[in-house]
Amino acid sequence: MKTFLAKKGEIEQKWLLIDAADQVLGRLAAKIAMILMGKNKPSYTPFTDVGDVVIVINAEKIRITGSKAEEKEYDYFTLYPGGHKYISYSEMLKKNPQHIIRHAVGCMMPKNKLGKQMMKKLKIYRGPEHKHQAQNPQKIEI
Repeated sequence: MKTFLAKKGEIEQKWLLIDAADQVLGRLAAKIAMILMGKNKPSYTPFTDVGDVVIVINAEKIRITGSKAEEKEYDYFTLYPGGHKYISYSEMLKKNPQHIIRHAVGCMMPKNKLGKQMMKKLKIYRGPEHKHQAQNPQKIEI
């Protein structure tokens, strides 16, 4: 019996819809990362993009546990001297909730070209509407 290795054009990618309302951030991000990498499929191949396209809606209704809502911070650098800036979780949730989910999932993906290619298949929307109705995404429960 030979080992199956997926090729680029052989795998059919499905479109999946996930509702992030009242979901815990870390658990949701882990499930999304597994789907994007294709680890939930029997045809998983580590060096080939075999994952599905994921659409996440209701990003502003994500929740985190414990006291992380007051303590968690996102940082960035402006490339100027003294330009290390911090944004709290609650401020980021109001300003850009899509970044919270994208950052959590991105930290769980491979840190290479393939990981960047897989992250392009993640579509995140603030509210319940999305613009991918033509692809007929299947709604899955997590």
